[in-house]
Amino acid sequence: MMEQLSLVKEWDKTFTRSEKVEHSKVTFHNRYGITLAADMYVPKNAKGALAAIAVCGPFGAVKEQAAGLYAQMMAERGFLTIAFDPSFTGESGGMPRYVASPDINTEDFQAAVDFLSVQENVDPEKIGIIGICGWGGMALNAAAIDTRIKATAALTMYDMSRVNAKGYFDSEDSEEARYEKRKALNAQRTADYKNGKYALAGGVVDTLPEDAPFFVKDYFDYYKTDRGYHARSLNSNDGWNVTSSLSFLNMPILQYSQEIRNAVLLIHGEKAHSCYFSKDAFEKLNGDNKELMIIPGAVHTDLYDQTDIIPFDKMTQFFKEYLV
Repeated sequence: MMEQLSLVKEWDKTFTRSEKVEHSKVTFHNRYGITLAADMYVPKNAKGALAAIAVCGPFGAVKEQAAGLYAQMMAERGFLTIAFDPSFTGESGGMPRYVASPDINTEDFQAAVDFLSVQENVDPEKIGIIGICGWGGMALNAAAIDTRIKATAALTMYDMSRVNAKGYFDSEDSEEARYEKRKALNAQRTADYKNGKYALAGGVVDTLPEDAPFFVKDYFDYYKTDRGYHARSLNSNDGWNVTSSLSFLNMPILQYSQEIRNAVLLIHGEKAHSCYFSKDAFEKLNGDNKELMIIPGAVHTDLYDQTDIIPFDKMTQFFKEYLV
């Protein structure tokens, strides 16, 4: 069932390797038969069965970027962690490449839980997940369906269904606007089939226009500079397939988020263009084990890699409370 993946052996992350944890490459498969690649981080000299956390995101990034940083930092704090590439991206398997799917990418989180649940050094009753950016929404969707996930943190979250179906700030929330999107995307499907390949949407712009919106500048500062550029990152290079967004128009990933019984922590930057996603998602959650934390002055990508801004102490407290 497992596909043979070609995994990079050298350290090729956008962050410095920690001397406090052991790092290794691992693979596991989801229930669609796609083999996923992950980096595992284990606290040095750890003993017994540990609480574990699976990390993924941002949307269009790879595990060598923000997800890996989070995984390493949380491993330093005593958790066994994995940062994985979603299906069709990075070092993970799946064809065609550079496709996003609300179903399969939610399944990727569940597959990570499958993998962690059977590790000898993991307590299967103490597993949590962290989703960043677009994978914050996927993490909530996974938490809504997978009762094994005892705690979920979503940072600088995007609801990919909402932004695709309604546009930013719901500015395109009409049947006519959605029809035009469907029309264009289905025309692209025809063109792709005729051409025998999938057209790419392009990642973050290579040259930043002077009049670029703030959020574009924000992404450029991460994905297109030495700070966060990675050769396998979709956003750093040619982006997703144009038609990747099609299924999000019909499938609202947060449909049952109000039924999540286990703990949820939403963290967002005050000045992030995307902050409304977390605020609105939090309003829908039920229970006294749900929390929204707004970071004063922080923009969207600050929560990708700015370790003096990302509240790792808060996340450690959260996961220790609900996992340990």
